[in-house]
Amino acid sequence: MGLFEEVVVNAKSILGNASKKAGKLIDVSKLRIDLAETHGKISKKLEELGEIIYNNYKQGGNESNNTNILFNEIDELYFTFNKVKEQLSHIRNKVICKKCSFENEQNSVYCSKCGAELLEKEDLRQDE
Repeated sequence: MGLFEEVVVNAKSILGNASKKAGKLIDVSKLRIDLAETHGKISKKLEELGEIIYNNYKQGGNESNNTNILFNEIDELYFTFNKVKEQLSHIRNKVICKKCSFENEQNSVYCSKCGAELLEKEDLRQDE
């Protein structure tokens, strides 16, 4: 292989690696935007919930049907938020602690923040 062909092969390899990294950065950016949007929706729902509860309290009432609907909507938003956060961590080669939500290195067995075990016993058996 001549010098020119070698340069072309190396250039293609470099461009391929650069495009993979750019794609990964785009994915990370999209997930961060999704996280921010979902967090904003959660904040709005919590504000609505607080207003309903406050108004009910002032009127001497109890829990309304609206609060139960908002509870469910907020739970769904938190579920979505956590799933997006897991995707983001996976792309970044991190593991989220199920106990404290701290982001740990992929190969960690215990959480660096709270010490909880990160892998279930079944997960450990599958790796062996």
